[in-house]
Amino acid sequence: MDLQEITERLDDRLDTAAYADVDPSPNGLQIGPESAEIETAAVAVDAAEATAEAAAEADADLLVTHHGVVFGSMERLTGTYYRRAAPLIENDVALYVSHLPLDGHQELGNAAGVADLLDLTDREPFGEMGPEYIGQRGRAPEGYTADELRATLADSLDTGGRPVQVLDFGPERIEDVAVVTGSGVDWIDEAAAAGADALITGEGKQQAYHEAREAGLTVVLAGHYATETAGVRSLADLLEEWGVETTFLEFPTGL
Repeated sequence: MDLQEITERLDDRLDTAAYADVDPSPNGLQIGPESAEIETAAVAVDAAEATAEAAAEADADLLVTHHGVVFGSMERLTGTYYRRAAPLIENDVALYVSHLPLDGHQELGNAAGVADLLDLTDREPFGEMGPEYIGQRGRAPEGYTADELRATLADSLDTGGRPVQVLDFGPERIEDVAVVTGSGVDWIDEAAAAGADALITGEGKQQAYHEAREAGLTVVLAGHYATETAGVRSLADLLEEWGVETTFLEFPTGL
């Protein structure tokens, strides 16, 4: 399958253009020629030196990631940028990136994947980022206690040995759940204002403890990496449907 066709299909399915003004990541094809034949693809959360080398070792023609090589602008291809790009360029591996579009996609996205794990129903977009959304909110029909929520996520996600942390300040029975994967504690106030009982995200900040306590909201910190594996796995399934062989590169950070 031609690289340009894959890029166009992914951009269209993920509505990449809608996030152009709100995402610091240049989404879409970050590294690669305009045209190349793609038979095999590797998917990973991060476009790091390790995943670039692993993709090359797997003889992949394409690496699809959530976090790319470039965030914002890049003036020089040196240092970290060079070390990450070199294995791809030297081995003719293209790089396709989907950051916020993959967070917010209501079927294929990271938040949708966490919502799937929790069997949430009545879902709707959550986590405003300008005119777009980067998360999802839904209801747990039977509800969870904070400990049940922690255990479910710990059993289902690859946390790299890191414990799932819970700031247990919400109601005893959690039914309304908001999800913003990765670094999402900035949406504590929005979750509380929407009437959510809990916010699930990846990592926290010092002030999140007090913000959650004052808002009466349970916040679950299940790991940045761990909460952002579902999206690229969904893209792997999509690529398989299009006839591209895929492999998932596991590099859990424990963070």
